[in-house]
Amino acid sequence: MAWLSSPASAQARVETTGDYLQRMDANGDGRVSLEEYLAWMSYAFDAMDANGDGVLDPAEQPGGKGTPITRSQHIARLTARFQRQDVNHDGFLSATELAAPPQ
Repeated sequence: MAWLSSPASAQARVETTGDYLQRMDANGDGRVSLEEYLAWMSYAFDAMDANGDGVLDPAEQPGGKGTPITRSQHIARLTARFQRQDVNHDGFLSATELAAPPQ
């Protein structure tokens, strides 16, 4: 899977579902694909992975504790979350699905 670049505005204030949709929707089609979701939701992992090895070691995690988390594990968790939020199972998240509480 080709990775989209990190959201340039990831640090910008996001206050509404429309803000999330606009920032996550890299191609501007009004919905969020799994690839767009993964790119947006992975910026924090990438920022914490100080040595760039694709693994968050305990020292790279908040509080310096925890078990190592691989990028593959992180992506698998995000994919499962995306699939739960995609209630109509069309492979995209709409503004309504983004606004819904996590399943």
